Amino acid sequence: MNAITTPFGFASTADEVVSGIDLTGRRAVVTGASSGIGAETARALAATGAAVTLAVRDMTAGDRIAKDITISTGNQDVRAVHLDLTDPASITAFTAAWQGPLHVLVNNAGVMACPEQYTEQGWEWQFATNHLGHFALATGLHGALAADGHARVVAVSSTGHQQSPIVWDDVNFAFRRYDPWLAYGQSKTANVLFAVEATRRWADDNITANALMPGAIYTNLQRHTGGGGSGRVAAELIKTVEQGAATSALLATSPLLEGVGGRYFVDCDETEVVDRRSGTLHGVARYAVDPMGARRLWELSEDLLAGAA
Repeated sequence: MNAITTPFGFASTADEVVSGIDLTGRRAVVTGASSGIGAETARALAATGAAVTLAVRDMTAGDRIAKDITISTGNQDVRAVHLDLTDPASITAFTAAWQGPLHVLVNNAGVMACPEQYTEQGWEWQFATNHLGHFALATGLHGALAADGHARVVAVSSTGHQQSPIVWDDVNFAFRRYDPWLAYGQSKTANVLFAVEATRRWADDNITANALMPGAIYTNLQRHTGGGGSGRVAAELIKTVEQGAATSALLATSPLLEGVGGRYFVDCDETEVVDRRSGTLHGVARYAVDPMGARRLWELSEDLLAGAA
């Protein structure tokens, strides 16, 4: 299986990636679209003519960004809808209210290295927000995605996934001492594994899912880290928000990705599989693309959500 490469790269912007692409009549959902790369991804999708729903916790910010996108793109079909990924009832309300096909779902929202916190169900906050909430959203919207005929799911992961595989016996840190970076890494591994298994399970519906590392971008995501990540990133590797949204926009729209799923991209290209921490922003850990691990995570996620019903 050859690695996917594109004409785009590190410095490409979301606008450059979607240039010339027409998604008029199609619909897209972007979570966490009230700021950062989520807002920029939504803007790029709106520029293609797609009807875009910003799924956000903060409706004041969401409405403001939706209006700004309409002004900057001329697309009148942009709206914000409330969604709390840590609240199963909120996810159910969102998916139940959705009507008609869905062409693109961008699972962008996330938290990074936050203080120890748990949901009402006892789920560790980062695993719940970054993975379980998005898993419930995607599976809840499966019928809408299948109705499109060529739908795509985009999972925003991170090189941080190299910090931890799924710790199957203790995903919620019930016995381990909580470590914010191990929790973050585990949740980002889960994002990649989701893309692998969703592509396999939903192949007959022509739904593909891919994961990505957007790059090092300073946004609200770093509010618990003092403005940085778990390690120092060289200044020349820092991206603008417009550049950070490029790989998400690529996976959501590019004809080059038609029928391609279960892969992991960095700087608009598929990256290599690694067996040790790469020490760079590139590389996907072998455990993050392991088909057996992907199936196991899917089943675990279903069980956790069923127990919360």
